[in-house]
Amino acid sequence: MGDLPVIIVGGGPAGMVAGLLLARAGVRVTVLEKHADFLRDFRGDTVHPSTLELFHEIGLLEDLLKEPHAAIDTMTLNLLGGRYTIATMKHLPVAARFVAMMPQWDLLDFIAGQAGRYPTFDLRMSTEATGLTGDDRGRVNGVTLASGETLPARLVIAADGRRSVLRDAAELPLEVLGAPMDVLWFRVPVPAGMDMSEVALGTIDRGGMVVAIPRGDYWQCAEIIGKGGFAPIEARGIAAFRERIVEIVPGLAAGIDAVQSFDDVKLLSVALDRLTRWSRPGLLAIGDAAHAMSPVGGVGINLAVQDAVAAANILAAPLAAGADPDPLLAKVQERRWKPTTKMQALQRMAHQRVVEPMLRGEITHVPFAVRLLDAVPLLRRIPGRILGLGFGRQHVQSPLAKDLP
Repeated sequence: MGDLPVIIVGGGPAGMVAGLLLARAGVRVTVLEKHADFLRDFRGDTVHPSTLELFHEIGLLEDLLKEPHAAIDTMTLNLLGGRYTIATMKHLPVAARFVAMMPQWDLLDFIAGQAGRYPTFDLRMSTEATGLTGDDRGRVNGVTLASGETLPARLVIAADGRRSVLRDAAELPLEVLGAPMDVLWFRVPVPAGMDMSEVALGTIDRGGMVVAIPRGDYWQCAEIIGKGGFAPIEARGIAAFRERIVEIVPGLAAGIDAVQSFDDVKLLSVALDRLTRWSRPGLLAIGDAAHAMSPVGGVGINLAVQDAVAAANILAAPLAAGADPDPLLAKVQERRWKPTTKMQALQRMAHQRVVEPMLRGEITHVPFAVRLLDAVPLLRRIPGRILGLGFGRQHVQSPLAKDLP
């Protein structure tokens, strides 16, 4: 078994970071990504300070920040016509005290390039895993592919997202927490000469909520709608949709005509759930496959990466030494369970206190907490720390291959 690879299914942030760190430790690893490239607009862009610090710890932050990105160290919100400053990250004890708004395909391409420097790393694009294989004891020992091929594995890591095929195949128990909203995802070009900062990252009005992520020459926008609410929006037509967006965010008016039809609008179904058991012999789930996060706070990428670092910290050295990984798999969940459930609890609170009232049209005044954060700069450090560093922050402890005994 020692000469078989660790197979990671899913080339998102969790899978790619786990692959990089395991390969860095000399572990033979194969990452399977079902798509031919990483170009998907609907992947999140927010790379938080906790994740940037991990790249700093392995000497890659400077190179990573050469990739296209916008740096945001202060969070503002347009609420009922006023702009409020609600969080700052300028004080955080890390090398990069900001959120890097970086298209996820650039992040993943960067990780793939760095991981490819290690001879034990193998990335296979256009390779879709459809199920698991097992031995006569019920231990997972490989994956099946859409091509009909079977790949044997020393360990399978399921990092295949919130609709994980592998977690279903492994019959891992799922707790569904529910989410009251879905997201409509679309691009709006930035008019020539316009400063992108004129449009806030988030806008809440009586008409709804729109997030506008700066991506250089366009905003990647997300409208928050009620769960299952897309059909009536589509029935009213694209002109009504554009009018609604401009009513909420007037700064998007000059570019909104680029949304010509609902072919330019992607529906993202929001999920909030978690596995109550992340592993079984031969298999470990991490990232969205272990816990789907709400888009609230943009923390999903960062929790997924923290899972990957925890998994590498616990498993890399034993795997490199030829040890059986199965006794260690539960330790990954033990380390990541509290940070995950704490963040999901905060997201559920935001659903109940902000999203649901907004969807019902009940936000008629600026909450006291928002006014207080805007008025007292020191208090903005609290949400800034939670968003920037999260809970249970990991540090890279997995070794370099040359450091192994």
